[in-house]
Amino acid sequence: MDALTDLWARISQLAAPLPGSWLLGSVAAGLLLVLLPGTWHTVRHAVTVVHEGGHGLAAVLTGRRLTGIRLHSDTSGLTVSKGPRTGPGMIITLLAGYTAPAIAALGAAWLLSAGYAAGLLWALLLLLALMLVQIRNWFGLWVVVLGAALVVVVTFFASPTWQAVFGLVVTSVLGFGALRASLELQRSRRRSRSTASDADQLAGLTRVPGVVWVGVFVLVALACLLGGAGLLFPGALEAARSFA
Repeated sequence: MDALTDLWARISQLAAPLPGSWLLGSVAAGLLLVLLPGTWHTVRHAVTVVHEGGHGLAAVLTGRRLTGIRLHSDTSGLTVSKGPRTGPGMIITLLAGYTAPAIAALGAAWLLSAGYAAGLLWALLLLLALMLVQIRNWFGLWVVVLGAALVVVVTFFASPTWQAVFGLVVTSVLGFGALRASLELQRSRRRSRSTASDADQLAGLTRVPGVVWVGVFVLVALACLLGGAGLLFPGALEAARSFA
């Protein structure tokens, strides 16, 4: 019981609000990691982990049997589940991939705005632990273990302030990364004319054009970014409303 009490105290620990300059700097750092070509390839692995985790969670929740997840060095991934090839379950599973990082970023922004930076880190550890048991290739194992090691170090050795900074950077990477990945999907579709993307598979199941599904991914990413900004910068949102 003492161990559980101590664990809950760690998870529910409240962090003091970051100064405005630190808040802006953390978000800007996450944005730069997504915008710069040299760093985008690296941090996109984090976006892919959440993307594939979204597929996996949706598959389980819709009654499909999750059989494994692979992460590749080119930042792509593959989640395999067994079940009907058509129907709502398959549609939801496909839809969950590109939308998962954006929704996760919105949830993370909510936790951070409430002061639960430590809680966010523990949620990340839980996600990575669940991913670990489903990984089916060595590179994917390396990505998940390295990510988990980084989160463990921050969780157990960083001060609450730096935990909040790290959480904000991760949140920004997921939020902006979800938008960039969705936009890149359309460019990739135009170049390769492949029918294997989530958008094209959704088009085959629903008869709604793939470009429309890409638009859905982009709109979800934008909506979650705006929602996250409203949570993290409530003063700026109120000022914008007053100006309007």
